[in-house]
Amino acid sequence: MQRRKFLQAAGAVGVMAAQAAPQTAATDDRAYWVATMSRIAEPVLTNLAAGTLKKNMPVESVGNIADRRRYTHLEAIGRLLSGIAPWLEAPLEAGAERDLQQRYADLARRGLRNAADPQSPDFLNYHEGQQPLVDCGFLGQAILRAPGELWGKLDGATKKNLAAALKSSRAITPGQNNWLLFSATVEAALAAMGEPFDAMRIDYAVRAHQQWYVGDGLYGDGPRFHWDYYNSFVIQPMLVDVLRTMESRVRTWQPLRATVMERARRYAAIQERLISPEGTYPAIGRSIAYRTGAFQLLAQMALLGELAEPLTPPRVRAALTAVMRRVLEAAGTFDASGWLTVGLCGHQPHLGEAYISTGSLYLCAGVFLPLGLGPGEAFWKAPAEDWTSRRLFRGEDAPADHAISV
Repeated sequence: MQRRKFLQAAGAVGVMAAQAAPQTAATDDRAYWVATMSRIAEPVLTNLAAGTLKKNMPVESVGNIADRRRYTHLEAIGRLLSGIAPWLEAPLEAGAERDLQQRYADLARRGLRNAADPQSPDFLNYHEGQQPLVDCGFLGQAILRAPGELWGKLDGATKKNLAAALKSSRAITPGQNNWLLFSATVEAALAAMGEPFDAMRIDYAVRAHQQWYVGDGLYGDGPRFHWDYYNSFVIQPMLVDVLRTMESRVRTWQPLRATVMERARRYAAIQERLISPEGTYPAIGRSIAYRTGAFQLLAQMALLGELAEPLTPPRVRAALTAVMRRVLEAAGTFDASGWLTVGLCGHQPHLGEAYISTGSLYLCAGVFLPLGLGPGEAFWKAPAEDWTSRRLFRGEDAPADHAISV
């Protein structure tokens, strides 16, 4: 019922073309975001809570499907929860959105109980093969972003099982690239959970990325720079969350936080400029099928109130809404049962590398981080504003853009 209300509320908004000037009311934008988030989350959360995720979730991949079945379910739940966690934790007033929030929080906790229970048909793989380290990292990030709902309210047995599951991922050795941050995020999550943690794994990941910084807000993925969206999929969001979490626990990395945040603000500003007047963006690099997850860092900086001038919250809201409409409303994005399909703008299976399967696609939920801001915050309350490329390409004057030296 709650989900249906939001789908109805967003209907009029959803049919508006992305090219139209962003004149929708803030309340319509939020209803649209919640309805879109719900459409993505519903099949994952309801099936995991019922113990039927492995039974009902399709596995689409151009790679070895039998192999991807070993990992795809943890991918779906870790990536989805990482994106919607701030919304699950947000204080909302009584009403339809809060009812939906509480329902999803309950489904998520029931799902985590099944995912971590060795006796459950949906017990997930946390340490066999290499891939589970990635999604233990995303699951740990979800706990960092919603510690009250996704950790504090778990029953004792589930807490014990979940901690053991995350610890088991230590058996996997990360590569010398962004994977180091999955290990670091697992350890930060364990610290937040009150469990013993390995500070060396955090230290190694953080210091390696300082060495791999290439300038103007961008890190290499390992020693070399890759033109893709991994600075937003993984690197900068996890650096920010790990350092924010550990700041009060270990003083070692405190001097780095200001620098990491300045770089993140700059990269978020670059991301906003990448969004065209039509709500498209460059289809560059690997994992482009993660769709709106490409803008996780911009969404995160909006959530944290860390947007660099001249960006404003309503400008970022309008830009991200345009991207959602352009990408997530494309025909073929969802299959007949509501699961995501492989592609960027619709169903484009060959845009998915061999390591991508259905569960991988739920990294698109990273765009929903600003839902963690209440409806009364400026991000939602202020009238929408045109974003940078829309302003420039209609001939509006603006200050020149400049690199940062940090």
